[in-house]
This record gives sequence, structure tokens and C-alpha cells, in this order.
Amino acid sequence: MIVCVCHRVSDRTIERCARAGHAFEDIQLELGVATQCGKCECTARNIWSECRSVAPVAHLRNESQPRVAMEMG
Repeated sequence: MIVCVCHRVSDRTIERCARAGHAFEDIQLELGVATQCGKCECTARNIWSECRSVAPVAHLRNESQPRVAMEMG
């Protein structure tokens, strides 16, 4: 659904940005959400708040490839 009519930003776009760890202010700057008429701000912030990443994402390593040990000698 379109959340920000002025800039045509959907709930899915806000969700994707929030899950990627973007601050709400970053979404405003990049997409223009809640920067014109302001009617969407409450809804946009609620979506962002529900979807943002709370825990950091672990860095995964492909264990199927051999590790190269660098030795200082």
C-alpha cells in the first residue's frame, strides 16, 4: 500500500529500508517520506519501528572453502 502519497512510497519500501538498518531520518532524506504534507509520518514511523533490525546481523563465512592462514614469519 502507498503510505506517502506525495512521494509515492509504499509500506514495503519503508519495511525494506528499516530491515536494512536505515534510520528513519535516512529514509526521509532518500525517499522524501513525511517531508511534504506530513500526513504519512505517523504511519511511516510505525512501520519503520515494527520492522527495524533490533539485533545486529551475524557475519557468515562460507566454510566449504579452505581457509588461508596468513603467518607472519
